[in-house]
Amino acid sequence: MHSIHGKTALITGAAKRIGRAIALALAQQGVHVVIHYQTSQPEARSTAEEARSYGVNAWTIQADLNDLAQAEAMLSKLPTEIKKLDILINSASIFPKDGVMDFSAAAFQQNMAVNALAPLWLARDFARQTQAGDIINFLDTRILDYDEKHAAYHLSKRTLFTVTRILSWELAPGIRVNGVAPGLILPPPGEDKEYLEPLKHSNLLQRIGTLDDITEAVLFLLRSDFITGQIIYVDGGRHLKGAMYGA
Repeated sequence: MHSIHGKTALITGAAKRIGRAIALALAQQGVHVVIHYQTSQPEARSTAEEARSYGVNAWTIQADLNDLAQAEAMLSKLPTEIKKLDILINSASIFPKDGVMDFSAAAFQQNMAVNALAPLWLARDFARQTQAGDIINFLDTRILDYDEKHAAYHLSKRTLFTVTRILSWELAPGIRVNGVAPGLILPPPGEDKEYLEPLKHSNLLQRIGTLDDITEAVLFLLRSDFITGQIIYVDGGRHLKGAMYGA
């Protein structure tokens, strides 16, 4: 296992929720962090301020990942004191409720842009500016079956699964690409923790996971330099209950 102390990471969607937890966990390990946000500027600044309390540098950067031109330009707009990125973590995502029979073309395109294409665009730019590094894409345990209440989201995350595998092949040997697929960790925005209680029986461990479970998986992948092309399901074993796609 190699040290990540002193490296620099860009984390998308890091103003809140899982992205914020990852940024702070990395900062505690001595990693300088770039906090991406779309509209949550106060929260992004708060995350950066807390990260700095661990003795690292922290910056914020704004971009709307639904606009792929902004995604493609993001790395060129990093603060000038950042000479090189070592880590890219694509954690930003949207999670609208819709079904396969009713989502619009615009909704489908937005899900694909934010959840799949922006990570791909960022990964390509990352690979153009470094010969060695780590990329972690955030998926969802439901990529293995089907969530009929979030059809466009499912299609976009399933696409990101394939993107992750392809990039691990294309960017080797210098850049390792892996994925983390959370299960029950946080309720949807606007819901409280009780929202998840009836759902915990969907996994083998019969409980709700924590943000620490996610950050530990991220740290493991970043420190393990002989792992690439892998998806870690942090889902209490839910993925073992069957796969619609056979993999």
